[in-house]
Amino acid sequence: MSSSAAPVRDLGIVTWMDGRILEPGEPAITAEDRGLVGDGVFEAVKLTDGVPFALTRHLDRLVVSARPLGIAVDLDAVRAAVDGVLATDAARRTPSWLRITVSAGPARMGKGERATTPTVMAAVAAIDPWPPTSTAVVLPWQRNERGATTGLKTLSYIENGIGLRWARDRGADEGIFANTLGNLCEGSGTNVFVVHDGAVVTPPLSAGCLAGVTRALLLEWVPDIVEADLPIEVLSTCAEAFVTSTSRDVHPVASIDGRPLLGLDGPATQPVVECFAARSGADPDP
Repeated sequence: MSSSAAPVRDLGIVTWMDGRILEPGEPAITAEDRGLVGDGVFEAVKLTDGVPFALTRHLDRLVVSARPLGIAVDLDAVRAAVDGVLATDAARRTPSWLRITVSAGPARMGKGERATTPTVMAAVAAIDPWPPTSTAVVLPWQRNERGATTGLKTLSYIENGIGLRWARDRGADEGIFANTLGNLCEGSGTNVFVVHDGAVVTPPLSAGCLAGVTRALLLEWVPDIVEADLPIEVLSTCAEAFVTSTSRDVHPVASIDGRPLLGLDGPATQPVVECFAARSGADPDP
């Protein structure tokens, strides 16, 4: 009985690795690569007309995330990968993702040994446009604010994926985690801001959230924003909230667990949206 290989599905992703663009469906790593067990880091950068936004900040965070994993990031190799994929026609679709991945590289299985040659790749793919507002639900799981990889953007990302799928199964486009203390932490792929007692508030990094690039820029550009721990229950009473991420920028939330919020009409949210749009539009690498 003969069999034939299944046709390669074109996912619209263009990948650069080892000095060249890979063919669609071409294997990129070996079974020995530690990235398959989450031993690696990544960054997702928004491209507009082929220009990455805040690339320097993303590369800085890549290095910071890799350091506790014992991965020495070769930024020259990373920039070569980025330049290689940005030279393709796919990178000029707007908006698109630029995804940079650095895994620990190959190592023997079951030996506990460290990999010594990191795997570096870069890829681009189109981003589906977001609607004007977001909808969110509170997730039934908690973030560990004291974990070994807390705050790092690692390849161990399935917890985020499970949270996002759970939210989408309930008709929302984002799910929000509390931490083990019962405080507001972050979304599955976003940082969260709420208006509380007249102030725009976001959890501090000690709450266990990722140090988002968009979050950091807002804290610099809108000095009135407050970092403070708030109980997760604030999401059941706040009138305004928004989430931030590389692809969403500042994304007003229209409902949480089905409860309507002011969304685009929020008087505290609107100035933040406008500020980020103006400042990010004026400088692609702030």
